[in-house]
Amino acid sequence: MIAFGSQRGGGADLATHLSNAEDNEYVELADLRGSVAEDLHGAFAEWEAQAHAMTKAEKYLYSLSINPDPAQGRLTPDQYMDYIARAEERLGLAGQPRAVVCHIKQQRDGNLREHYHVVWSRTDVQDLKAIPIAFDRPKLMMVAREFARDHGLSLPDGYQTGRAKADQLSLYDKAQLDQTGLSKEERMELITELWRQSDSAKAFVGALEDNGYILATGKRPYVLVDIYGHTNALPRMIDDKSVRTKDIVAFLEKDFPTEPPPEGKEGPDPIISVEEAKELAARHRAEREQLRKTEAQAEQLEILEASQAKRREKLEREHASVRQRQDDEKRALARENAERVQAMTANHAGQDFEVQFRRAQNAPTGLAGFLAKVSGVAYVRGRLQAREDRKREELQAEERRRLEQQNEDKRREQERVHQLVQIEQRRKEHAQQLTFARERRSLETAQQRQHAMRMRRGHDHMPAMNLTLGPPGRKAAPYKAKNRYTSTTAKELNVKARPRDKQEPAHMREDFSFAADPPSRKHTDTSKGPDQNPSRKDERGGKKR
Repeated sequence: MIAFGSQRGGGADLATHLSNAEDNEYVELADLRGSVAEDLHGAFAEWEAQAHAMTKAEKYLYSLSINPDPAQGRLTPDQYMDYIARAEERLGLAGQPRAVVCHIKQQRDGNLREHYHVVWSRTDVQDLKAIPIAFDRPKLMMVAREFARDHGLSLPDGYQTGRAKADQLSLYDKAQLDQTGLSKEERMELITELWRQSDSAKAFVGALEDNGYILATGKRPYVLVDIYGHTNALPRMIDDKSVRTKDIVAFLEKDFPTEPPPEGKEGPDPIISVEEAKELAARHRAEREQLRKTEAQAEQLEILEASQAKRREKLEREHASVRQRQDDEKRALARENAERVQAMTANHAGQDFEVQFRRAQNAPTGLAGFLAKVSGVAYVRGRLQAREDRKREELQAEERRRLEQQNEDKRREQERVHQLVQIEQRRKEHAQQLTFARERRSLETAQQRQHAMRMRRGHDHMPAMNLTLGPPGRKAAPYKAKNRYTSTTAKELNVKARPRDKQEPAHMREDFSFAADPPSRKHTDTSKGPDQNPSRKDERGGKKR
């Protein structure tokens, strides 16, 4: 049981990483609490908003990865949750919002490895502060010991002494491993061996180039840039504590200085900068990139796109369902508002009819009506009735205005709710796009790593920077090797090199015959016949053989 925890921010990037289905054979959101959203991107966004509103903490999350020992069998989900409960209790995160994600990942050896990720929010909404987490490594080691004791598991020796170290790569080293297929230990082992075997600076730098490294200078005197553009300080890549930086500088500065010679003095040109080395490596990679795309890689991309299309279709169906539901709610509210207006209008019409009917029944007739008109009583009664009508119309208008305002408020409230739902849908779509982009980058990285491993066939480490590019399996061109290198035997015999522009095939038989029996050696065997090609002059001495 190995657990590695850290405080961190960047919830969106962490959610994308945990949702990546390309790097993992299986991804499941096992548990999520303390959030309105039902997905990782939404939950982490809520926790980030809480942290920024209530605290000043930049690292508002605590992330924990739980890696059991595959040799002791897989843990059950209940065992994982038991360990998580113990860990959050010991870390002081009990009851905090959290997300639990299950991953099953394929290792480099082809085996599947199950592990869990747990992410807690550190924001205490009651006290408006970030929960401090100190000495988390010893606490996690103590939890691992207790858990292993209760479940009958064994732990590495370091867990008994409290000095265990989690085998966790840095992000930079992991990127190099993903892209090249070479671990940091493998690179250090090779460079250390080259350092020990080289008897001169030129031999050491040449060996580095043969294994895919360029010697450059930058913030540090000597930096290695590989053909993939990764940089590492040379002293840190030599796994020998007896070798200091000053020793490396003293060994290289004569033939490979980092600065030009003083004015008026002659000396070797300084080595190139890191930026120039990266440009050189980029040009080298661009030529190799043309050989990378294959049918198998295209098939892998099609499989990924098909998987993403299914998930995208599921989200699109959810979007369509949300839009249909919102349209139905809008029509239902509009119909309800119209019915209320119609009911009010009918009520007002009934009130007016009732008033008019009552007035008609109570109106004087005959001599009483005549006397009312003559005496002016009818005029006064008409003015009073008109005043009552105006007041009743004003009350009806105010009641209609209040109803219309209520209808408008309900419509706006519904519109705000719909907008929030649409924002949530757009957020899910954006989160899915981020996840799909990460999965595509993961596939491209995996394909690049596979390509690097294929191109490395025939090389102990990485393809050399000075080799002619070509696909694996291409036949060697002897005349290219001849024009590029000069053998030690030829140097000892003072052989004149042929002009490089002729590009004629190497005369392997004559050259080997000459190396085996040079002119300086006396011929004691006279039984052999004369030279079959006496007209060809010896290029080494100018005499006929």
